[in-house]
Amino acid sequence: MTDYAIGDIQGCYDRLRDVLAKVDFSPSRDRLWVAGDLINRGPSSLETLCYIESLGSSAVVVLGNHDLHLLAVALGGHSPKKKDTLHDILEAPDHERLIHWLRQQHLCVHDADRNLLMAHAGLPHIWSVEQAVACAREVETVIRGDNAGEYFSQMYGNQPERWCDTLTGMDRWRVITNYFTRMRFIAQDGSLELATKEAAANAPEGFAPWFTYPRKDDVTVVFGHWAALEGKTGSERFIGLDTGCVWGGALTMMNLDTGEKIHCDCS
Repeated sequence: MTDYAIGDIQGCYDRLRDVLAKVDFSPSRDRLWVAGDLINRGPSSLETLCYIESLGSSAVVVLGNHDLHLLAVALGGHSPKKKDTLHDILEAPDHERLIHWLRQQHLCVHDADRNLLMAHAGLPHIWSVEQAVACAREVETVIRGDNAGEYFSQMYGNQPERWCDTLTGMDRWRVITNYFTRMRFIAQDGSLELATKEAAANAPEGFAPWFTYPRKDDVTVVFGHWAALEGKTGSERFIGLDTGCVWGGALTMMNLDTGEKIHCDCS
């Protein structure tokens, strides 16, 4: 079995199938790790979601901010944004099944054998791997539970901006969600700066890219979310796979065992 990790697909279904064809991907022998943002802004969100769901145990999926946005629209009373391409999913005859499947996915996945963690936005330096996994499972339980609608109705927001062990309820769940799905620039104390989306060199004063802070472990982190990086972090252990497919860049996939990257031009 070969494991491949792929960056933000965002509904670019044709490019997904093209890049999988380059490695002769087969769910009977291979597995696809999806670093979040399966859907939205691209032309084929429904087809993409249905395909990834159809892979069953041959797909390892973490949720991105666009995936959570779909759930917030479907369950939390929020309205689609002007540039969203979620209509086909929301109107699909089996949309309830697809929404249920999406709610079962993770915020982060840890492979202890590979010493690897995958999360859509990354791993803040203030958390150990064990703490990150525990925080993820806490919010995943809420997303899967009977009070998911209340969570999604209050999910959006930039406060609290920093983690604290004593946080409770929605404040706690919102900041955990923001670390896993929205983080780019962060301060030494863990405070998030969520407005800036530019490249790493454009860090606001007092903040730096999350992957530039030293960690006490040597875990490899696979992430998406930050197209402006063009996949470049300056470190072999922090692997950015969002190369801006939906914006005319490439869709990037990586063999998790060899490190080989496979690109499909989306222009």
